[in-house]
Amino acid sequence: MSGIKYFPTKLNIENKTIILRVDLNVPIKNHEIQDFTRISLILPFLNELISRKSKIVILTHLGRPKDGKNKELSLMPVYKYLKKEIKSNLYFYAGDVDEETKKKITYLKKGDVLLLENIRFFQEESSNDELFAKKLANLGEIYINDAFSCSHRKQASLHKITKFINETYAGPLLKKEVEAIDMVIKNKKKPVTCIIGGSKISTKINVISNLIKNVDSIIIVGAMANNFLAYKGFKIGKSLIEKNTREIIKDIYSYSEKFNCKIVIPEDFYVSKSFDGLATLKENKSVADDELILDIGDSTIKKIEKEIDNSNTVLWNGPAGYFENENFNKGTNAIAEKISENTVNKSLISILGGGDTVSAINKIKKELSFTHLSTAGGAFLEYLEGKDLPGISVLK
Repeated sequence: MSGIKYFPTKLNIENKTIILRVDLNVPIKNHEIQDFTRISLILPFLNELISRKSKIVILTHLGRPKDGKNKELSLMPVYKYLKKEIKSNLYFYAGDVDEETKKKITYLKKGDVLLLENIRFFQEESSNDELFAKKLANLGEIYINDAFSCSHRKQASLHKITKFINETYAGPLLKKEVEAIDMVIKNKKKPVTCIIGGSKISTKINVISNLIKNVDSIIIVGAMANNFLAYKGFKIGKSLIEKNTREIIKDIYSYSEKFNCKIVIPEDFYVSKSFDGLATLKENKSVADDELILDIGDSTIKKIEKEIDNSNTVLWNGPAGYFENENFNKGTNAIAEKISENTVNKSLISILGGGDTVSAINKIKKELSFTHLSTAGGAFLEYLEGKDLPGISVLK
């Protein structure tokens, strides 16, 4: 995705009002933030803009409000946390986007920050409304999109806003995401291995098809692997499976032969009769009818570790098992630790993406190192497909 206008590091922004679109869509339960990763990621750039004496208006969303201003999806918890983390005046505005908002911005001093309430509280955001986008653009002089994870959506604060503001740029986080994924697709250091998890093949078929053309091996884990096992004639008990996938999988194997890409699937598993049960190790021919496959087994872990050892680049999207139950996080943890070890000791290029992958890694009580850890989900996958993301194409 060449030709993107990135924010110039030497641009004079003193006393300029910057509209900063970020992704602060963090998990919140009972008004308490459960994972601070996305907030932590934006802090370095936000503090840089503050130190360079600009005025910053932050636009972001939280969840998918269906009926206007849902208190459960208010950004107030994010505001309270940010207020403790940044060394500047931070204000919160929960009103409509209108002249009153502009007036509030005129009161900002150099280095001050204004966080607007959940942008998705306005229906016009999701419908990419032109008038609403113009109102947003009128709030500042410079627009920076640093929300790669949202850039696959045609929404007012990501897409149409650029029509009404002269200076528009991509931020450093967005740049890092694009460059990281390009290490797998365009500027790759071979051999390249991709580990793909998740539950549905149908949502990742285009990603897998594009990867087959670009990588040396694809390892299928998670519930998605159940479909490949069933295709091969192995018993999978009452494990999660997607209907009508035989033709898709047949095409994947045919396509992989054409491009000389190896497909690796599990050969043993940890199973249980329920999601909250204990783990029992089984080979691929001995899963009982009343058992669920919930993690990869020891032989499969060794097989995957060998693939990682033979790789110079690894992309990983999707946990290897039902990591929410610690009885079934062995595979995910082993993969994470092996990738981290090789990143540190063997200069492995490691790109990890997806919300579940990040959540699984955050649960590991060890310090791990990766080349790039992406919080993006849909945008990450669509970029891997080779799609031109709407929020990024307008920044070219």
